[in-house]
Amino acid sequence: MNKGPSIVVEVPQNAASKALCPAAVLVPIVNRAGNAHVLLTRRADDHPHHAGQISFPGGKIAAHDEGIEAAALRETDEETGIEGRHIEILGHLDAHSTGTGFTIYPVVGLVEPAFDLKPCAREVAEIFEVPLSFLMMAEHYRVEKIFWRGQNRAFYVIDYRSHRIWGATAAILKMLQERLTG
Repeated sequence: MNKGPSIVVEVPQNAASKALCPAAVLVPIVNRAGNAHVLLTRRADDHPHHAGQISFPGGKIAAHDEGIEAAALRETDEETGIEGRHIEILGHLDAHSTGTGFTIYPVVGLVEPAFDLKPCAREVAEIFEVPLSFLMMAEHYRVEKIFWRGQNRAFYVIDYRSHRIWGATAAILKMLQERLTG
């Protein structure tokens, strides 16, 4: 499969302590019998970062990664067992900075449905799919507000079955929804 052009993210060795950590995620779209779904994970409840939250497969871009796409594919394989050979890179969404210190680079990929899931137990408690048609409906997104770390913050929330998708994951899904619906 065509993996597309590689994009290299360079982080200065002596970056300031307030610099955001670069991370890459895969927005995995699985076509099942003509119906597209987005694959998501629920982080392990004892995971040191964002425990129990819904997320895309992904994580920090390592020094040995050959760009954003390589990092997203490596993390997807590590967390879910879906190998890169099952994924066709379709493109990228805009970077998203978080209040928790990350700049997330979303990579959109089409995943062949003939994969075997092998979730990494220390990182992933659950893997599930949400119909893309559900995520394309603007009425499924709402904005909530909190006061956190001395600031008022607003973030998207999507409720799907028993899952509460919010924060960076919901923001990236909203980006995808806006991009695909114009």
